[in-house]
Amino acid sequence: MKPVRLEPNQPPRFFDGGAAIAAFRGVPPSGRRAPEDWVASTTTLFGERETGLTRLPDGRWLRDAIDADPEGYLGAAHAERWGGDPALLVKLLDAAQRLPIHCHPDREFSRRHLDCPYGKTEAWVVLEVSGSHPAVFLGFRTDVDAAELAAMVDAQDTAAMLSLMNDVPVAPGDAILVPAGLPHAIGEGVFVLELQEPTDLSILLEWEGFAIDGGRDGNVGLGFDVALGCVDRSAWSGARLRELSARRTGAAARSDFEVLFPPAADPFFRAERWAPGGRRELDAGYSVLTALAGSGRLTTQSGGDVTMRRGDLVLLPHGAGTAAISGSLQVVRCRPPDPAVA
Repeated sequence: MKPVRLEPNQPPRFFDGGAAIAAFRGVPPSGRRAPEDWVASTTTLFGERETGLTRLPDGRWLRDAIDADPEGYLGAAHAERWGGDPALLVKLLDAAQRLPIHCHPDREFSRRHLDCPYGKTEAWVVLEVSGSHPAVFLGFRTDVDAAELAAMVDAQDTAAMLSLMNDVPVAPGDAILVPAGLPHAIGEGVFVLELQEPTDLSILLEWEGFAIDGGRDGNVGLGFDVALGCVDRSAWSGARLRELSARRTGAAARSDFEVLFPPAADPFFRAERWAPGGRRELDAGYSVLTALAGSGRLTTQSGGDVTMRRGDLVLLPHGAGTAAISGSLQVVRCRPPDPAVA
């Protein structure tokens, strides 16, 4: 199997953004409300049949191609655990305005209330920032009572909610795990590479001023009495937040990559940042490669070679075999969960 260069896939959303994606990828802007690029997506927008899916250069949906050859794309261990489901969605997300405060259900909540095996734990790798105070908002600083949260959501008291949240400054290179249930919002001017469970399940705590009827569409059809039950209302201290950004070194005796997220991410997804310079060897495995900087070449055991430069995104099937990156490329490799721990 050969690696596949992926073109932009930007479904319409209800918040502003997209210019940073266009500049990063070297393509024309897709409009004011194209803030997300759904990369190697077998996931649709909530309630949609096809919107959000990735189409391959040969015209097939990626979802159908993987269903036809799950072991070739995903490997035997993954296919035994998840069949033809990559169990991963990768995005580029450009927040031209602060995103609304929201959270996502975890797997237990999704199974109980939505008949879905996935929640939406996610993680961000910050690519670029702009503005005087680029930041994300993560979790409440103190315990919040259920009735207090419900009242703030009902009144759309955004100021009160933001005053209770941790304002976390970010810079390019930062990597942050965002567990399901944690209330959060990406701040204006923050451009990220996002890994997540393959769903579009969001509970909106804020929607006033956005192009969405959050009272109707912000609770995944459950009603807020039920939906707010998935919100983590516990206090997130500085120490707890630092655990979300804990990184790990690469394999023993190797210094050419770092594992970007703490072990708590492994049941959901994995990501490695590969440093530029020399020839870097990648083991076989379904991956999405994002070129952050530089230029170079991806060569594979199958004979598929792809030139890459900043802004390129390439799908690497398991069947391509082992691969190598050469040149000055700095690459983030996004991978599905580890079947051994998921």
